[in-house]
Amino acid sequence: MTDFSDKQIDILQAAEKRFAEDGFDGASVRDIAKEANVNVAMISYYFGSKEKLLEALIIYRISGMRMELENLSHEAISPLEKMMKLTELYIARINKNKCMYQILHFELSIKKRAIDIKAYTEVKRKNMDFLNKVIQEGQQQGIFRKDINTPLIPPTIIGTFFHLQMNRPFYEEVLGLTTDEAYENYINTELTNHIKQVIKAYLLHEN
Repeated sequence: MTDFSDKQIDILQAAEKRFAEDGFDGASVRDIAKEANVNVAMISYYFGSKEKLLEALIIYRISGMRMELENLSHEAISPLEKMMKLTELYIARINKNKCMYQILHFELSIKKRAIDIKAYTEVKRKNMDFLNKVIQEGQQQGIFRKDINTPLIPPTIIGTFFHLQMNRPFYEEVLGLTTDEAYENYINTELTNHIKQVIKAYLLHEN
């Protein structure tokens, strides 16, 4: 399910806030209901359980990427320009949804509970299909090198972002980022441009 009602979205956003602040185990359905200003029965009706609520949250946050990729696929620009825009899109979305990604990565890593990630995997697969299409288009036009490991491109982008995020106090000191605004601006400019340069250097033929 990727189409949610306004009320379901209110519940999902409340769940995300509680999961991020209290952890999955620490956040109760009652707390989430209070945050969303709904009764507990409504959460049970829409989602069934806290585990299913987490699954729905994951789908809600990542499915929006599909529409943005669809729009990008129709733009009359070169494969390299598409890859640069795709890189910007990845960074913008993970920065906006970093709480959800942190929740997801923690839950998947501890394997404490059975979370059905089939729908999540399907969305990721469709995103990868788009990435493959752009890479192949660039290779056919002789722009991109032939030995590209496409599945490693998203981890390269996301991993660089999260390394900075996980070591934020260190980089704030090293880079002189004294406010939240300065930190966010650094992500949107310097970090984004750095990752784009890395991806571009990897894709293009060596001189």
